[in-house]
Amino acid sequence: MDYSQFGAMLPELIILGIFLIVFCTDTFGGEGARKILTPFTTVLFGLATVAIWIIPSNAEPIFGGMYVDTTACKAMKAMLNVGVFIVLLQSAKWTDSDEVAIRKGEFYELMLVTLFGMYLMISARHFLLFVIGLESASLPLAAMVAFNKKHYESHEAAIKYILTAVFSSAILLMGLSLVYAFSGNGSLYFDDIRVALTGEAPSGLLIAALAFVIAGIGFKLSLVPFHLWTADVYQGAPTAITAYLSVISKGSAAFAFFVIFVQAFGSMYSVVWEWMMYAVIIATITIGNLFAMRQKNMKRFMAFSSISQAGYIMLGVMTESALGLGSMMFYIFVYIVSNLAVFSVISAIERKTGLVGMEDYDGLHKTNPWLSFAMTLAMFSLAGIPPFAGFFSKILIFTSVTASDSMALYMLVLVALINTIISLYYYLLVVKAIWINPGEAKVEGFRSSGAERLALWICVAGIIFFGLVPYIYQYCVDMALPMFN
Repeated sequence: MDYSQFGAMLPELIILGIFLIVFCTDTFGGEGARKILTPFTTVLFGLATVAIWIIPSNAEPIFGGMYVDTTACKAMKAMLNVGVFIVLLQSAKWTDSDEVAIRKGEFYELMLVTLFGMYLMISARHFLLFVIGLESASLPLAAMVAFNKKHYESHEAAIKYILTAVFSSAILLMGLSLVYAFSGNGSLYFDDIRVALTGEAPSGLLIAALAFVIAGIGFKLSLVPFHLWTADVYQGAPTAITAYLSVISKGSAAFAFFVIFVQAFGSMYSVVWEWMMYAVIIATITIGNLFAMRQKNMKRFMAFSSISQAGYIMLGVMTESALGLGSMMFYIFVYIVSNLAVFSVISAIERKTGLVGMEDYDGLHKTNPWLSFAMTLAMFSLAGIPPFAGFFSKILIFTSVTASDSMALYMLVLVALINTIISLYYYLLVVKAIWINPGEAKVEGFRSSGAERLALWICVAGIIFFGLVPYIYQYCVDMALPMFN
């Protein structure tokens, strides 16, 4: 093996470098070093985020073609880094609290390991490397979900998460073993599988194999019917972990899903997995919306909101084109800033008051106008109300899907549009509670920490900026083009 090839994995090496620095500081630095671990890690990760945006991508495959770092992969990793940086800012006050301070080093280390695994998922072009990345991203998350050791709900959420993760991995591996057996060339490379399946009449076992692969990755994305863990885990996990699960984990899994099904199984699209994805997308968007309307706990509310949003993200997969991948990446970026804006407000209020019920937000504008403004802006964006970024992300992903002349895709977009109208109702329930519901405010006025305010400012700026500057969308499409040339 040529070990110089590791030098081409610059994003992964940067994350591993930060992990080692944080680990050594936490383990050997003494009490003084641990006190500054939060700002030190946040600043270090911010610099790493800038570096990953700047460093050139390496389009040449390495390790025999198992790993690539195309422009789209680099852009996706940089987007995830922006989301993680916001999560670090949100969680700064929580990690310095008396209950968590002694374990904050573990929090950062686990987060960096999961991010490393997600990087591998994004760059993998071989199923062995993909599974290694998937497990590296999934297993440490169970420890993160159980981070509140003294809270029963956190333990319950972790058990549900790890059991579901184990079963979904088993289903995925079963599907991959069947793909390996029936592809005919004994390879787990994406390109080799695509070539082997071209022109093949799909057997029943091959159809089952693709269904198993969709199920295994669908768990990470909370696609229906693989979503049952989501609400309980989101509610039981610490809010910082819930925010991380809701956007970073979904973004990496969505990109990997696109790459796998377009590059490995693209030749089977119209005869096998197209109709599977129609059913999964419609069920995900619709059931996510219907159950979100019933929620009174804000974290469970955002769980079903994220399920519905995952369905919209999956629309990009149906295009099998650079336009679809670019639209998906833009949607994920907008979803990151919009969703994290909501969780910034939830986290700040929960930290100060312990309140997470929707009714607790009644009259919030009277005591906390800035938090009310940010939450309203984020809800408008998630609902797709113009001129905010969420409106353009939905329009652009709908446009990419309808670029083909398929009547089935037109009907799929119609169902998604109808569900967008339904989603307006439950997103505006939060806005109504903040600005319209009568009665005294239940949350007293307070000043958020500097890190929380910075996280909110970044999210609000992103929601407005992405809605006004079309260059970002064109950038995503340009980054996706080399994958299809």
